[in-house]
Amino acid sequence: MDADDINLFRNSVGPVRRIKHDQVLPARKRPKPVPYKTLAENRNVLTEMMDGDLDPAELETGDELLFKRVGIQHKVFKKLRSGNFSVEAQIDLHGMTVPVAKTALNTFLAECRNKNRKCIRVIHGKGMGSREGKPVLKNKVNHWLRQRRDVQAFCSARPIDGGTGAIYVLLSR
Repeated sequence: MDADDINLFRNSVGPVRRIKHDQVLPARKRPKPVPYKTLAENRNVLTEMMDGDLDPAELETGDELLFKRVGIQHKVFKKLRSGNFSVEAQIDLHGMTVPVAKTALNTFLAECRNKNRKCIRVIHGKGMGSREGKPVLKNKVNHWLRQRRDVQAFCSARPIDGGTGAIYVLLSR
């Protein structure tokens, strides 16, 4: 462009006021900061808690029940102990007499086997209501389940699922 063209343009446009730039930028909200380090540390703590063996002292009361047949992988048993299997059915035995509980448990296990259930919960109670204040059904259920071939493993439930008053049972399919 030569000087004549510039003068012609300025005369035809008239007086102007210079602006700093010719774009209007929309106001953008900044995203909230993500605490990646804190999240990673929390994940590590949870992983360490799940990797460690359960301490029976952490459970509510009584003794923890544990049973695993030969051939059950440690990883599978660990998953059962941490409550990571989906419980597909449950039975509540506490308050029953021993003979009634045994019949109910056998019937329930037969139904579970017929429906291809893999993980179930058996609520046996803690024995606080028994005459001696000791768990009667808990000990019986422990004995009965160990004798069944279709029971691959069992362990006391997490406190949220009944603690030492219930067990998770892994059945063969």
